Amino acid sequence: MVQIKGMKQPSLFAEPAEKIPTASRVVTGLNAAQLEAVTTIDGPVLVIAGAGTGKTRTLVHRMAHLVEQGIAPEAILLLTFTRKASQEMLNRASLLMQESCGQVMGGTFHGVANLLLRKYGQHIGYPSHFSILDRGDAEGIVNLLKSSLQLTGAGKRFPSKRAVVNMISGAVNKNKDFEEYLEDRYFHLLEFRDDLRLIRSHYQQFKKDHALMDYDDLLVNFRDVLRDYPEVRHEVATRFQYVMVDEYQDTNRIQAEIVKLIAGEHTNVMVVGDDAQSIYSFRGADFQNIMEFPDLFAGTKIVRLEENYRSVQPILEATNAIIGNAAEKYAKTLYSNLASEDKPVLYKPRDENGQARYVVEKILEFQKEGVPMSEMAVLFRSGFHSYKLELELANHGISFEKRGGMKLTETAHIKDVLAYLKVQCNPADRLSWNRILLQLEKVGPKTAEKILATIKEGDEPAEVLAAYKAGKSWKTGLDKLVAALVQITNVPTPGAKLAVVLDYYQPIFERLFADDYPSRSRDLDQLRDLLSGYDALQAFIDDAVLDPPAEAGKNGLVGEQLILSTVHSSKGLEWQKVFVLNLVEGKFPSGQAQLPEEREEERRLLYVAATRAKEHLFMLAPRMTMGHDRMMQSSITSEFIDDVPLSLLDGGVDYGAYVPPVPKFAKPVETKITGAEKSLDAFTTGATVQHNFFGMGKVIKVLPPKTVEIFFKRHGLKKLHLDYAKLELV
Repeated sequence: MVQIKGMKQPSLFAEPAEKIPTASRVVTGLNAAQLEAVTTIDGPVLVIAGAGTGKTRTLVHRMAHLVEQGIAPEAILLLTFTRKASQEMLNRASLLMQESCGQVMGGTFHGVANLLLRKYGQHIGYPSHFSILDRGDAEGIVNLLKSSLQLTGAGKRFPSKRAVVNMISGAVNKNKDFEEYLEDRYFHLLEFRDDLRLIRSHYQQFKKDHALMDYDDLLVNFRDVLRDYPEVRHEVATRFQYVMVDEYQDTNRIQAEIVKLIAGEHTNVMVVGDDAQSIYSFRGADFQNIMEFPDLFAGTKIVRLEENYRSVQPILEATNAIIGNAAEKYAKTLYSNLASEDKPVLYKPRDENGQARYVVEKILEFQKEGVPMSEMAVLFRSGFHSYKLELELANHGISFEKRGGMKLTETAHIKDVLAYLKVQCNPADRLSWNRILLQLEKVGPKTAEKILATIKEGDEPAEVLAAYKAGKSWKTGLDKLVAALVQITNVPTPGAKLAVVLDYYQPIFERLFADDYPSRSRDLDQLRDLLSGYDALQAFIDDAVLDPPAEAGKNGLVGEQLILSTVHSSKGLEWQKVFVLNLVEGKFPSGQAQLPEEREEERRLLYVAATRAKEHLFMLAPRMTMGHDRMMQSSITSEFIDDVPLSLLDGGVDYGAYVPPVPKFAKPVETKITGAEKSLDAFTTGATVQHNFFGMGKVIKVLPPKTVEIFFKRHGLKKLHLDYAKLELV
């Protein structure tokens, strides 16, 4: 059943408009819905901002309007999902109000949590100088613990450090008990349940012992301080009388709790988001947060932004149809004053090679017409879906940028350098000390462990290291390290400290990265430039972890190339021409999406992809694709494309599925019973089933009315819904 939230349409005219001075720059140029959102000051407000409807503009003008109405900038809190977004909004608001918005507290959930935990963290046993772990650091600790707990070694099979961190983080972000999360997502690893529980316990204690927090801890600890210490909650709520949240559809349960705890006393909170663009459940985002906001804050006013300033009307008619059949949504219909005769194109090439050729031909046509390469993008569900296209682009000499590379501070050489700076801020940071010591020639993990134990017992690490009885083969190296540490401590500015580190690190750098250190040197230069803008070392360290700089190894062609991107990485961006690949069942939507809520997110993902297009949208659905057995098979066009009336598409006709000829000596195919044809009763525990993506599996559990849990040898345990899974009972 389709469930639609908030059918009542907002007033076309903002009631408080007559109270606003007509000369105010803050409200000039806003449409009626934007004006209503901007000028509603008190009480909870939910702004449903469709794609391209001026969400950022609305937030910026509301922030400026609050200040214009006499509200102190220090009383406003703006929560975003990237530091860049908050900085852009604060800068634009300041331009409207002659810099008076400069004192607004703006930043990411993690960034704001970090700042406030440095003030209030002592309530839960953390000093103000705690260090923040990035993903690589967390995996490094897990690796150390696996060794110390003797969970790894010859003949032992244990989940990788990456998998263990995924389990620990996933349980937090999904707001689930660790054991429950393991049973739900890692059924195939339950034989390690006791050891996983043990390593998680040691991981949590290790962080506490060494004043470390990972990304998840920032949110959990901030939530806990606000929840468990009423005096802290009251102080924070009193300080921030007006709370604004961007991209609310991307919040997880903990972030929603934080918003409620801060704004619960005064309820002056505006959240802005689009339920139709909730696509990050794999990161823990909870679609229900935006749907339940009116229940969380009684008396919520709902404002819809529906006028789109990005796309031509024919594209919006198609995207409205895609999202129109969503099972649960807020009612809205996007429209545009940008007219066009060009409908979105649906093209069904024979196979993925034909798809690649078609895309390249169109790109070359547009290039001849003068369209810049940077104004064209090819989007896909998963990174490997573009491989055939990448080969075709290379054959034609077309340069492209594929989004999703490694961030600067995730590279090994930059992490090496940052370790020296981190121990200046937090001498108890054992992980950074371990990294530093292992850079010494002839020092291995066991020796490093012994040195670390000594450092932990002393007050001044440099003095402890100077007195340490070193082996002959590495004494010279240790002496050089001690001299560098003393010098780093004695120079005053962050830039000067980095200069000392780089001078000491250069010979180590050339030894460790002998094959490619010249190319990596560019990253060290970039680090110098970044640090030059900071007066406080701790602020730089925090930003480097919480909001990493751009991808490493970028060349000067960025901005001039064709863009290849996953849909997830494309959110918030726009291009003149957009191509969406592989719109067939098993690829887009993903074959992994089988439960109703997973299918609904796939629908929203296609909606996000299609709404990136400004002028032309091309949707491609190959008639043949390669299956999980690496054999070519006839494909089925995505059901979400079938939701779009053919009259709204160019070429939206059924070309007919390509059926390969039956081999002359083919064996007769065994008749199978599909899930759609049989009731749940037929899928008994232990039954063997066939799935077009996961392959053969056995039914583990039957969950009425129409869900089964199946263990697939290659893919592990999956929950599948019979209406979506297209299971075959052998």
